[in-house]
Amino acid sequence: MSHGSGKSYAPEFVAALKDAGFDFFAGVPCSLLKGLVSLLDGDESARYISATREDSAIGMAVGAWLGGKLPMVLMQNSGLGVSVNALASLSTMYEVPTLLVISWRGEGGNDAPEHIMMGEIMIPILDLMKIPHRVLRAGEPMGPQVGWAKDVMLSTRQPAALIVPAGVLE
Repeated sequence: MSHGSGKSYAPEFVAALKDAGFDFFAGVPCSLLKGLVSLLDGDESARYISATREDSAIGMAVGAWLGGKLPMVLMQNSGLGVSVNALASLSTMYEVPTLLVISWRGEGGNDAPEHIMMGEIMIPILDLMKIPHRVLRAGEPMGPQVGWAKDVMLSTRQPAALIVPAGVLE
């Protein structure tokens, strides 16, 4: 549920992804993304593959792109740390546009202790890797955010990230 509104924006987000042409979905589930994972997993028209590690999901997305698909990878922000090498040595180096949907555990210091540091350093990591990013917010239309990410990905042939705070896609 989203903070304050009691509404999950996961259905709108999935519709925006499909409308934008995303047709390959891989990742490692996170409780902040459970609504998104549930919808993708239950949708026969969405090809969702659950990965054991986030860097494996990046590898799958690269293969999907080479096979003509438009890929999205979902992960918890701790998975961004796991994915740095795969993003640098595959996606970035070989110009593979991939949408990263990253949950923001530890945002504002509110979470389990193990999530606080990653919550603090996620944005600087994305900035250092030169991965453009935006934060999804409850109540804002999802379509324009997905459209922005797709436009950036395809025009730069690089990854782009949409960051998901608690309550938006649960």
